[in-house]
Amino acid sequence: MQRILIVGAGFAGMWSALSAVRLIELQGVGQDKIEVTVVAPRASLVYRPRLYEANPGTMASPLGPLFEAVGVKFVAGTVEGIDSKTKMVSIVDDEGKSATLAYDRLILAAGSRLARPNIKGLAEHAFSIDQLDEATQFDAHLHSLASQPDSPARNTAIVIGGGFTGIEIAAELPARMRSILGADAQVRVVVIEQAQAIGPELGAKPRPVITEALQSQGVECLVGTSVTEIDAGGVRTTDGERIESLAVLWTGGMRANQLTGLLPGNRDSLGRLHVDRDLRVPEAPEVFAAGDTAYAATDDAGNHALMSCQHACNLGRFAGHNAAADLIGSGLLPYRQEQYVTCLDLGPWGSVVTSGWDREVQSVGAEAKAAKVFINTVSIAAPPPVRDRALAGADPMTSVVPDSMAA
Repeated sequence: MQRILIVGAGFAGMWSALSAVRLIELQGVGQDKIEVTVVAPRASLVYRPRLYEANPGTMASPLGPLFEAVGVKFVAGTVEGIDSKTKMVSIVDDEGKSATLAYDRLILAAGSRLARPNIKGLAEHAFSIDQLDEATQFDAHLHSLASQPDSPARNTAIVIGGGFTGIEIAAELPARMRSILGADAQVRVVVIEQAQAIGPELGAKPRPVITEALQSQGVECLVGTSVTEIDAGGVRTTDGERIESLAVLWTGGMRANQLTGLLPGNRDSLGRLHVDRDLRVPEAPEVFAAGDTAYAATDDAGNHALMSCQHACNLGRFAGHNAAADLIGSGLLPYRQEQYVTCLDLGPWGSVVTSGWDREVQSVGAEAKAAKVFINTVSIAAPPPVRDRALAGADPMTSVVPDSMAA
């Protein structure tokens, strides 16, 4: 029996598995000839784009029933090694036991992690919402503040990083903190961004909307400055300003999973593997990459997939199809995803939806918020554990991400 091994159970990993099974079935090969296996620490899909919301502990769906329904094998473990020459992967389970898994085709969909630079006190005193456990810990900390004496430090939250995630959590925090500390609490939320403008990667067109939304909720934005030190009572900036806070949140940039460094090939500045249009790693022909581990061209205009589930879902669909097609000997499909939209949550104020890589604003406020809610509750949800429905959604040529999808 041949094996397609998928590392990661996020958006890219889940859709890779479903897409591979779909093609195997369509080609009449039979899953007794090609086994599709997913290896990850847990068989659950974390809705990472939603971890800025309240109650982040609920932002996950079990994948066991889905995998069972479509015939995907799941192995619980953390991948620690990849040998592309012997086509072997080494894993360690929760009990510390080691094992190896062989593959005929590998799909690396191990995701990314928040980058944490060497800032004094960052590791000890700053929270994050990058992973489910981290977002849950931050949420619990916010609730614990209600038992602390009323003070400016207790009532102040600092968000370090004014990018996509930083903006979304900052827009949520004023209302969220008042719901915990009391409607009359003198809540202060401060965003610190080293660039000269908020949302530097989002460009100038949606910025007036973002600024209006944040200002209307009392969120302060300190731009052109960085944090030099974090301690238990607050931060100090490069401007020499001291801001007291008991809730400091780090939302700096992302880096691809370190497993990309175990494979031959070129990587971009974020650690993502360069792949060809079929999502194959040229230097390791039996390996495909998807999601946040892949530096993949989306079109012929020089644009590349971003670290977002908007791209991860379709990267997974194409990678799964192509890995299976490569084994079967059927046609591979070059990945393309020319349409790009952004939907940024701006808290109770609403949202902003933009279209295209130049981010032309399409809708704002309540109308855009409805699109964001649909994305967060419907578009990115795992398919039901019903074989036909799940496999139908895995077709890379017809499962186009909705226009409003940009989480």
